[in-house]
Amino acid sequence: MQAIRDAIASTELPRGVIATIGNYDGIHIGQQSVLDMVTGRARELGAPSAVITFDPHPLSVVRPDDAPPRLVTQAQKEELLREAGVDYVLTIGFTHEFSNTRARTFVRNFLHGRLAVAELYVGSHFTFGRRREGDIALLKEMGASLGFAAMEIDEVRTAGERVSSSRIRSLVLDGRMEEANALLGRPYTMTGTIAQGDRMGQRLGWPTINLAPENELYPNNGVYVTRVYFPSFEATFRSVTNIGTRPTVYENYRRVIESHILDFSSDVYGERVNLSFCRHLREEKLFSSMMDLSAQIGRDADAAREYFRRTES
Repeated sequence: MQAIRDAIASTELPRGVIATIGNYDGIHIGQQSVLDMVTGRARELGAPSAVITFDPHPLSVVRPDDAPPRLVTQAQKEELLREAGVDYVLTIGFTHEFSNTRARTFVRNFLHGRLAVAELYVGSHFTFGRRREGDIALLKEMGASLGFAAMEIDEVRTAGERVSSSRIRSLVLDGRMEEANALLGRPYTMTGTIAQGDRMGQRLGWPTINLAPENELYPNNGVYVTRVYFPSFEATFRSVTNIGTRPTVYENYRRVIESHILDFSSDVYGERVNLSFCRHLREEKLFSSMMDLSAQIGRDADAAREYFRRTES
């Protein structure tokens, strides 16, 4: 897969593509249905497949106060699209100037003129261009005259609701990880670097790693069953993770993400890792003593082991 980060300025764009366009935040099961169509048609026709997307999120430019925290980083997005079998990820740097581009101008100059799009697939709620003036009807109209086909993909629904990035964000923010993961089609994952902590977990008998995440979206404060993937080890380890301010240890402490990795003792400071959330165990709480906190961490570790025993057997 080739990722082109400044697609508007690039002189190396593919042509004759089977494409889709959108924010693609999360690459959830609804978006995956569109990607399956695009990559499948590209294979049938012997054409390159392409995802046209934006960075930063358009709302962070046009209405910053309404901009949502993204479900994935740009690097995560590109990796997920690679795994989906996409040939090109064409990222448009979203600016105030670009936000004023007329929908017809974008179709004529970029989709047709630069990419020579052969087929374009979009979700039913897709809009684009200045003041969101472009939609599937405009794409079909212009495609008929410019020589490309524009098609609308039916939305994916679960429990009577449309699968959307905003729905998944709400679930993650509430700590409802199993529901969020079902809509993502995989565990919600944060990526980042292991930072030096205060070694309080070590003193309690439960050494932890502290994640300095690159992701914008944190699950709700609480304790979670998790997995940690170390690229350097090429291995995934079972873990239990606390997100919160550690009220038993400190007053008004900053929010941290700390994980106790089960049956693990290596020194991994500075390593890059992926932390995947499986399920919520309990809320963060204030304990009457450090001894009580340590005992609870032990129970959390046992609960995590039981979860893995049930789900991996």
